[in-house]
Amino acid sequence: MNILYILLGVIAAVVLWLIFAYNRFIVLRTRVKEAWSDIDVQLKRRYDLIPNLVETVKGYMEHERNVFEKVTEARTQAMGAKSKDEKLEAENALSGTLKTLFAVSENYPDLKANANFLELQRELADTENKIQAARRFYNGNVLEYNTKIDTFPSNLVAGTFGFKKEEFFGLDDAAERDPVAVKF
Repeated sequence: MNILYILLGVIAAVVLWLIFAYNRFIVLRTRVKEAWSDIDVQLKRRYDLIPNLVETVKGYMEHERNVFEKVTEARTQAMGAKSKDEKLEAENALSGTLKTLFAVSENYPDLKANANFLELQRELADTENKIQAARRFYNGNVLEYNTKIDTFPSNLVAGTFGFKKEEFFGLDDAAERDPVAVKF
């Protein structure tokens, strides 16, 4: 009879651990989704600011049409990206084109003195900072989730219930780490 109680106790402990581990995966996956939605909110804010910035700058930089086209094209691609991989690539390209726009604007003193441009530039910089914070929050949650998927014995639960690793929101080497090339 004692062996039966011990066996039932072990089975109950294993079942409780499975329930706890499964629920932990659900919580971690939900945090990753929430963090991704935080990034989406900030990206939407950036998308809304870009047309205003382009319109403000157009009057001063008439012969820089190529820069405007690249920014508009990158914004359109970023807004139309469906998968996370597409969005990551498009966002890195958009960041690069915005850096080029600001680098080119340095050559227009009247533009740099324009209050509307300065306010838009400040708001865009603030939004970029919020995107970086949201990106760090997302990557932290992804790290915790992916680590849980990889570690024993929770990897047994992850494999059994089909929990898949998430991708980090990383930097594109060319778009984020290299200096912006400005050509006239």
